[in-house]
Amino acid sequence: MNLKERAKKLKTDIPAVFIAMKKKETPVGAKIIAGLTVAYALSPIDLIPDFVPVLGYIDDIILLPALVTLTIRMIPADVFDVCRKEAEGLWPAGKPRKWYYALPIVAVWLLIIFLVVKAIW
Repeated sequence: MNLKERAKKLKTDIPAVFIAMKKKETPVGAKIIAGLTVAYALSPIDLIPDFVPVLGYIDDIILLPALVTLTIRMIPADVFDVCRKEAEGLWPAGKPRKWYYALPIVAVWLLIIFLVVKAIW
């Protein structure tokens, strides 16, 4: 599978993870990871900003696909197949960007800043 095919599959897997997160057949652990994955995917703020050379694109190339893969492995295959079919036309204009999905990322950055300031004092 080449990079273009993987990117296309990722575009359909994120909405499928979103749908699977709402299904009662999905285990609780998978729902938690799915919630983190969807929040990170839909957040307009990256954990590592894109303007940081090289590291800025690691989350887009490695972190997000790894989170999606981990989530898919935790969801039963038959449940995820149904979710994939339901997700085929869910976000035709691309993934929505909601500012409230950025709150976990902002919280992580605030925690890092707090710990750095505390270590300096």
